[in-house]
Amino acid sequence: MQRKPSKVFYVDVETTGIDHREYEIIQLAGIVEIGGEIEKEFSFDIKAQHPDHYDQKALDTHGISLESLQLGFEPSEVHTSLTSLLGKYVDKFDKSDKFTPAGYNVRFDVDHLSEFFRRNNDKYYGSWFNWCLLDALSIIYLFVYMGRLSLPNYQLGTVCDYFKIPLVNKHSALDDIRATRMLMHRLVEELNGKVS
Repeated sequence: MQRKPSKVFYVDVETTGIDHREYEIIQLAGIVEIGGEIEKEFSFDIKAQHPDHYDQKALDTHGISLESLQLGFEPSEVHTSLTSLLGKYVDKFDKSDKFTPAGYNVRFDVDHLSEFFRRNNDKYYGSWFNWCLLDALSIIYLFVYMGRLSLPNYQLGTVCDYFKIPLVNKHSALDDIRATRMLMHRLVEELNGKVS
């Protein structure tokens, strides 16, 4: 039986706050990777539906102004574009044909993304994605456990600096996810013993 090429969906979101049940995605970026190769990159700025409801700390972290919450695409437009994109690579009716979500502390991104589907009256998030998450941060924590790594903190920027992976604009969803993908591949090489 021939093995299907892996389908990985690297995802990063910027939001108006931490809790996915309370706050919104205002930037969504991702990379579609099939069999280890990049097939597509995308990034959407999303108009906040509740621009008066935000956590100031989140906006400060992202460097996002209150005015910019009014900009971007309507969430319904992004949902339509995203599902159209996903449909080019995955048969949503085939249980064995799903993307594996990947990222850095990816549970945060996945929780927000699945809530984004729900808010757009789409209960079929699981038609596109499986629940096996690839998390670069979890691998980093494994390295810490193994005594192979000790850093002052484990934020993406700090880890990328250590592994000499370029991260151009921290907290820009597309730049973050590009760096995360490079980091993930580097960590896999480390685990395979290909890098000294």
